[in-house]
This record gives sequence, C-alpha cells and structure tokens, in this order.
Amino acid sequence: MTTLLEQHRIPRGFTFASGTAGIKASGRPDVALIEAPDGATAAAMFTRNRVAAAPVVLGRRHLLASRGTLRAIVVNAGNANCATGADGMRAAEKTCAALASLLGVAPHHILPSSTGIIGVPLPVGKLIDSLPRVIASRREDGVLDVAHAIMTTDTRPKLASTTVRSGKNTSTVLGVAKGAGMIHPDMATMLVYILTDAVAPPALLRRVLKRVAAQTFNCISIDGDTSTNDTAVLMASGASGLRAAAHEKKFEAAVMSVCASLADQIVADGEGVKHRITLRVEGASSTSAAARIARTVAQSLLVKTAWAGADPNGGRVLAAAGRAGVAIDPRAVDIWIGGQKVCAKGGAVAFDAERAHRDMSQPAYEIRIVLGRGPGKSRILTSDLTADYVHINADYST
Repeated sequence: MTTLLEQHRIPRGFTFASGTAGIKASGRPDVALIEAPDGATAAAMFTRNRVAAAPVVLGRRHLLASRGTLRAIVVNAGNANCATGADGMRAAEKTCAALASLLGVAPHHILPSSTGIIGVPLPVGKLIDSLPRVIASRREDGVLDVAHAIMTTDTRPKLASTTVRSGKNTSTVLGVAKGAGMIHPDMATMLVYILTDAVAPPALLRRVLKRVAAQTFNCISIDGDTSTNDTAVLMASGASGLRAAAHEKKFEAAVMSVCASLADQIVADGEGVKHRITLRVEGASSTSAAARIARTVAQSLLVKTAWAGADPNGGRVLAAAGRAGVAIDPRAVDIWIGGQKVCAKGGAVAFDAERAHRDMSQPAYEIRIVLGRGPGKSRILTSDLTADYVHINADYST
C-alpha cells in the first residue's frame, strides 16, 4: 500500500519543514515553512472579512512590495493572530523579519499565515525561537509535515497533485490545505498553498487563481461563516522550465484539478460533517441569482439538520430558496434528492421515502433545484450540520 506522500509528485524548487513552538495546546507541530530557495513568483487571494487578521494585512502588503515574488511562507497554527491590535501586527512583522534574516532576504519576500483561536495574543517569542530548528529540518519531500503542522480541528492532512506535460517537459502542481470550519464563499475560506515548478509571471498566476477559486474555493460552504485568516497562495518556482504562458489552458486545468480536490477534501473533513452534498440550482434568471439561492439553501440550519438526519424534506429546501431575495415562481420549482423528484411545480409528489433516506445516508449525494425561469445555474459543495459540530465549537477555546 502506498503512503499518502507516495501518491503525490512534489514540484521542484521547493523545500518544506515543520516544527513545534508550543502554540498548540496539544503540543503537536504548529509551525510550517514552505521555501523556494531560488525564489518564486506568486499570487494570492485573501479573506473578504472586514475583520482581517494581522498576517492577512501584512501578506497583502508584502506581495505588493515584492511585486509578486516570494522566498518563503511561514505558517503558525493554534493562534489566528486576529483581533490582537497593534501588538498582533508587530508580531507578524517580527516573525517575517526574523525568518528573512535567517534566509538572507528582505522581509517583504516572506508571506505569513496564522490559523487558530481569534482574540488571543500570539506568543511571538516562542514562534521566533522555533524558526532556526524549523529551517534546519528543511526537506524536499517534507510537504506532509507541513500538511500536519497547519491542521487545527482537521482530522487528516489534505494534499492534491497533478502534472502538465508539453513534449518531453513535465511540470507538477501540488496543493496542501487545511480548513474544517468557518468555511463559506468569500475567498479564500481556508489556508491553501498551491505550488508549481512551471515558469509563470505573477500576472498569469493572479488570473488563473482568480478563475479557479471562483469555481472551487468559492463554491463550498460548511457553516456559513467566513474566517478572518483565509489565504490561498499560488507559487511558481520555474524549476521545470515549462512556460505556463505557452500552455495556459493546460496549466489552468491542472490548477483547477488540484483545487477542486482540495475543496472536496475540506468539505469532507468539515467539523462534524457526516454527509457532503453537491447542490445544483438550475433554471434561474441569471447565474448570480442561482448562486444566491444555492448559498441560502446551503446555509439554512433547518435544511442542514434535515441532511444530518437523512430526512428527505423537500419543503425545507423550497422554503430556503424562497427567502434568498431572488424572484422565483414556486409553482415552477422542481426538486430532486438523489435520483428522485420530491417536489414538482412547487408541490409534494409521491416518492420512495426509504430509497431517499438510503441515498441521503451515503457520504455524498446530489440535490437539484430547477426553477424554470432562465439559463442561470450554480453549483455549491456543502454539508450537513451535526451535534458534533456544536460540541467541537462549544469547546474550541478551552
């Protein structure tokens, strides 16, 4: 049996490391380093939450100052360094300065990330003290260590990879992510780092990441909350020599494949999640209208608890769609759960309830809402809401 690491190719031009600073109460590794020893081009997307963590604010500044070039990403888990005031910003700056000094580069070539409890001062001294040990442990095959170190309430590491081929030249795209709660569209909904050894200028990386995120990370929802620390980074070392600009469609398809897998893994490992649901809204007056309905249904507590109980309650789905603030005609709405129509023209129809319950008891299934108003459609990957989610978050800070 192959190990998780053996299932993935690692892009050239990167090293990986992790360490323990004593930030996580568990005592598990809580510091991660992704380094491009010869530098890399980069693009990133961050949370749209107006309460943005210090590393998000500083990360934006550093990408602007460096004109889209990075040497390393440093991540700490167990503390979000958010709602920590001026001290939190100084902590993020000190961390980047300390790492930059150790690597011999300017601080704006370091991108910081944090994840964990909000509103607790970051023990920056512990974090900085751990950096020499972390650097000493760098390995080209250490990405799984990074995946473990950035976990908080995740139950398993998340990796995805694929390749881009052109003649005899091959480039690898690898993604590593965490995210199990506070997951809802508004970019980036998690921490995710996508690495490639293709040659790609920052402008190309920005447009590819924006298009891909719109169809992956911005199409998932677990609990309707948007984190303060969300960050998605796409870095290119150029070590393979394959020029992404000459194969942009292939390159984007590879990034899409990796990000779609990570998005699916994040929802499957959501806090307390027992079922993941592909929710499709079709026949809306526009794409934006379809997306608004999909998000409203995906956030509904009544709907999500019905999903938790494998209860084929089409009425709850219809009611949620009706309050999305989008004009619909309920007399034209059809709803499918699994392969069965449970609502036709806005009314209940006979269906096999036992079969529907069996379908909804599976780890994954599909629900379709057809509105009959136009060409607009949207897809969102979402989940149920269980008692385990409540327990995890009721006890999270203690």
